[in-house]
Amino acid sequence: MSGLQNTAHELRDEVNLLDKQHDATARMVQSLDQQLVAITDEVATTTSDLAKSEREAAIRREVLQRRLVEIYKRGPLYSAEVLFSAQSVGQLVARYKYLHLLALRDKGLVKRLDELHEKIEAQHGQLVRLQSSVVENRSEKEKEAARLDDLEKLQTQNLQRVQEDTRRTKARLAELEKSETRLNNFIASFEAERRRAGSRSAANLAASSIRTTDIGRLDWPVNGAFLYRFGRQVNPNNTTTRWNGVGITAAVGTAVKAVSAGTVAYAGPMGTYGNTVILEHGGGDYSVYGSLARIDVRKGARVIKGQALGTVGVSDPALGPHLHFEIRRGGPAVDPAEWLRAAR
Repeated sequence: MSGLQNTAHELRDEVNLLDKQHDATARMVQSLDQQLVAITDEVATTTSDLAKSEREAAIRREVLQRRLVEIYKRGPLYSAEVLFSAQSVGQLVARYKYLHLLALRDKGLVKRLDELHEKIEAQHGQLVRLQSSVVENRSEKEKEAARLDDLEKLQTQNLQRVQEDTRRTKARLAELEKSETRLNNFIASFEAERRRAGSRSAANLAASSIRTTDIGRLDWPVNGAFLYRFGRQVNPNNTTTRWNGVGITAAVGTAVKAVSAGTVAYAGPMGTYGNTVILEHGGGDYSVYGSLARIDVRKGARVIKGQALGTVGVSDPALGPHLHFEIRRGGPAVDPAEWLRAAR
């Protein structure tokens, strides 16, 4: 059962991790979409600015070309002729100012063309980079979208695995409940028969070999550590298991010994308990030894304290080799850990 619980827990953790990865990837794809929109807008703006700069540069070049043609046609002495042909000082000053402004205009035109050339070159470079960013963005988006698709498939597969594991766990719990009911009915039937026999003969109502003074003093039926404890346990998938005994881990083949003298009330298979021996100790007290690989006693046999009843086996691969041990006092199960000696 612990194996099924651990598997369910691990699968749930895996599904949660996949959910987080899915959300992160979905956010990444959304972010890439937003970046692509922003880059596309910037490409459009840069393309528009580049077209404007190129149109302005074309106009400026045409103007400059006309000025160069005019200067060439007039010759290198045109400026001197204009100045020397002035008929007064005022006319000379006016013509000088005109020629100076014309030179400044030509100089500004050349400077503006240089600026436009640099701007066009920079815009061309930016446009190339933006177009490269668009390609990279689309490529990265395709990768993330493929990864998102893979994660969604994994989510579906793991959800199916969790559902199947939950179904198996519930089925296993149903089997445990069924076997427990069978064990309870057997002990109740055996106890009723014992009491009926006792009504005919007082000898059949002997006191139990397990006494209250044995609390915390009984030898362990097998040396090992607790695999599971007595009582109610909530599983990772929110199902509930109630153990009427304890599980004690031990190697396959380890001898299992009686904790007290008694009579073998049952020796054989018992559903999910596997091979099981039930000892009747008198006074309505019983001890149960389940998950045995081999049974070395027969029904009706008298056994003494410490006598080997069988060997440890594996009744459930999910639990591994262990002994399932119960103590029944007057019918109901009690916590065996309270009756065993403190672990050495």
